[in-house]
Amino acid sequence: MAKIKIVHYINQFFAGIGGEEKADYPPECRQGKIGPGMALEAACKGEAEIISTIICGDTYFNENIDKATDEILEMVKAEAPDLFIAGPAFNAGRYGMACGHIAAAVQERLQIPSVTGMYAENPGADMYKDKVYMISTKNNAAGMRDAAPKMAALAMKLAKGEEIGPSVVEGYLPNGVRVNFFEKERGSKRAVNMLLAKLSGKPYTTEYSMPAFDRVDPVPGVKDLSHAKIALVTSGGIVPKGNPDHIESSSASHYGEYSLEGVNDLTAETYETAHGGYDPVYANADADRVLPVDVLRDLEKEGVIGSLHNLYYATVGNGTAVASAKAFAAEIAKKLLAAKVDAVILTST
Repeated sequence: MAKIKIVHYINQFFAGIGGEEKADYPPECRQGKIGPGMALEAACKGEAEIISTIICGDTYFNENIDKATDEILEMVKAEAPDLFIAGPAFNAGRYGMACGHIAAAVQERLQIPSVTGMYAENPGADMYKDKVYMISTKNNAAGMRDAAPKMAALAMKLAKGEEIGPSVVEGYLPNGVRVNFFEKERGSKRAVNMLLAKLSGKPYTTEYSMPAFDRVDPVPGVKDLSHAKIALVTSGGIVPKGNPDHIESSSASHYGEYSLEGVNDLTAETYETAHGGYDPVYANADADRVLPVDVLRDLEKEGVIGSLHNLYYATVGNGTAVASAKAFAAEIAKKLLAAKVDAVILTST
């Protein structure tokens, strides 16, 4: 019986090409298995082989999503595999975004079964777990020994057309699909066992996960604005002309910090939006429409506010994972507290 043919996708780091200094590495297809592909192929127990490995730098992929996707799809198509595996990406954000996007694209556009794997809090998981099977991994590469067999087992089931069990059995991240099946124990007994485990502090797994909403209690309002330092933060993508930090137009992996020293007006010659989720014409013509520096300077002169903080923070909310946004907010908040900012105006689009 012929072996199942696999094409494997990895980034520049796992390919042994380099770290961040090589993150702009363009897509390349090499024959055979490389790096983590060795563990994945071994976990297939002789039933499959990795015929080729596609390598792409994380920055290249995320800054050229459409172009990189088309390039990689052509490489996969040329190899004509039975199966496509991406990663695992663990908790590497840009790598996770790339793995999720390309695995979903291969599955949708080439009709080839695809599997990837990453840590539950990877922004790629938030974006793509409902589009492609995604094995839950540990948060770093030390979890490769655990991840490879699970990814291989699920991938082989997909390649053979076998029935895929629930996430708690197969090890993939819950994707919102509910399937009826028979449990060995009746519901009342399972419920009591879960309650007993919870009361005694032992681990247990709920059978009906509820969404977890992050609720923040509002702080008291600023009593005296005339002596308050006000900062601006935006998810509307307002950046200096040319987007020097290369903030992505969608699914942003980072934010920018920019000086407002001596800036009274955001002109079309000096500022623009990097956002890809709304018509940029009006924002590019006058970025103050999204980030109201001009109005706050007027209020500063009039004594309505004490001062405008000399730095502002910007990212793009379009498609950006909740986990990424929370991480950005935590970092920015620390900087604002250190600068003794009294209040923040957060603008979007």
